[in-house]
Amino acid sequence: MEFNEKLQALRRQKDWTQEQLAEKLFVSRTAVSKWESGKGYPNIESLKLLSRVLEVSIDNLLSGEEWIAVAETENHRSLKKVYAALFGVLDVLALLLVFLPLYGNPADGGVHAVSLFAFTAAAVWIRAVYWALLLALTAAGTLELLLVRLGKAESLPVLPNISLALGGAAVLFFAVVKEPYGTALLFLLFLGKLFLVVKRGKMK
Repeated sequence: MEFNEKLQALRRQKDWTQEQLAEKLFVSRTAVSKWESGKGYPNIESLKLLSRVLEVSIDNLLSGEEWIAVAETENHRSLKKVYAALFGVLDVLALLLVFLPLYGNPADGGVHAVSLFAFTAAAVWIRAVYWALLLALTAAGTLELLLVRLGKAESLPVLPNISLALGGAAVLFFAVVKEPYGTALLFLLFLGKLFLVVKRGKMK
């Protein structure tokens, strides 16, 4: 008997609905329905709870092959969390462009390298765009890291796309206004995110 059939039979023995079992496992009814229809497996923590709630051992719930499937799924989930965290870190690193002396201010017949705080050589609107792009990237990264911390890394699937769009816009803008150091650093961060997107895409 497959896991989904065992789960359904054990739930019915307890005379519980899918909703009632879901409440005991702190998951959604949709998750229980998915497991019982054979479209997926619980994570390790849910399996431990299932074992206690249904009063059976995990070995009785899962066959050897099913254990392997659960382990692979859990490994994919862990890797996705790592990729999401790295994605967030790369976005937060955009804040370096605020503090590092990457911008040139004319002074004493030469050019002094200053941070964005002290940069005055460019027009006000250009500096405003710098701040907007860098703070938006930092905010996206902070949100990504927060979602990973809360265990909801995939709750906003559109966030990586927004981050990539912001990163691409930042690279283009810094290049157009001829900020070579800022462009180079942003481009490296953008390449890092593209690499993570490709790696994550291969896991699906």
